[in-house]
Amino acid sequence: MINQPQYRVLLYYKYVNIPDAEAFANEHRAYCHALGLKGRILVAEEGINGTVSGTYEQTEQYMRDLKANPLFSDIVFKIDDSDGHAFKKMFVRLKPELVTLRYEKPLDPNVVSGKRLSPKEFHEYLQRDDVVILDGRNDYEWDLGHFRGAIRPSVESFKEFPEWVRKNMGEHKNKKVLTYCTGGIRCEKLTGVLMSEGFEDVYQLEGGIVTYGKDEEVKGRLFDGKCYVFDERISVPINHTDEDVVVGRCHHCGEPADTYINCADDTCHLQHIVCPDCLESKHGYCSSECEEHDRELAASR
Repeated sequence: MINQPQYRVLLYYKYVNIPDAEAFANEHRAYCHALGLKGRILVAEEGINGTVSGTYEQTEQYMRDLKANPLFSDIVFKIDDSDGHAFKKMFVRLKPELVTLRYEKPLDPNVVSGKRLSPKEFHEYLQRDDVVILDGRNDYEWDLGHFRGAIRPSVESFKEFPEWVRKNMGEHKNKKVLTYCTGGIRCEKLTGVLMSEGFEDVYQLEGGIVTYGKDEEVKGRLFDGKCYVFDERISVPINHTDEDVVVGRCHHCGEPADTYINCADDTCHLQHIVCPDCLESKHGYCSSECEEHDRELAASR
């Protein structure tokens, strides 16, 4: 008999009109607290986007209850086993958009969105010569891990993508454009932006990187490094073959590394990649200034 994991992390989203989003957010917040989940859930009139952690029983109950709502009956959950909670608290927030884009044109992924590719189809497309691979995440996520041959977007936030596309993607308008992101939600909108900007042959990885890494046939092939995730784990492995390589570089010495940490200085908390040697020698700080600041703060106390 296979032992059930004690804790799990759920990643999910659904673009669907929620008639009274504010009331739903308030009710859902109370429900999550009562159930004992921890995580971050965004609610907007256009849908829901969440990552939560809990025990096996709690996450099973949550999935059953959310699917019992007709709005979310077909919602897809991506499930990871975990040693414990991946979050410290539970947040449910009402937002104007599930992913902040502020695009000048209204985008409904249920109406305009790129063609969806399964992990197997995406893997096959990655090996073609007539495609352009666009990472739909922020630049620091690309630095930790990405698909082989992907374009690194010079953006620090998703809302910068429309302008970045106009400035950097014009030469690729007549090519097949493959997009991908962590779980799929950003590419639902990014492909809409591309199509609104005149791109016609646009595709997206269905379920995102995390689904690609779980596919038993593909096994994460052609993804190098690790995938950045927005919880206490910070990163997760994707490529489960012997072809995996480390693409990240240590913030301090530049050596290959794939461990992301928060700066030990509570007033900084800069997330940075660090190698084992520098993790020990720099004591978890991103700079000597942060370490000195912590010493002075401790002395003043």
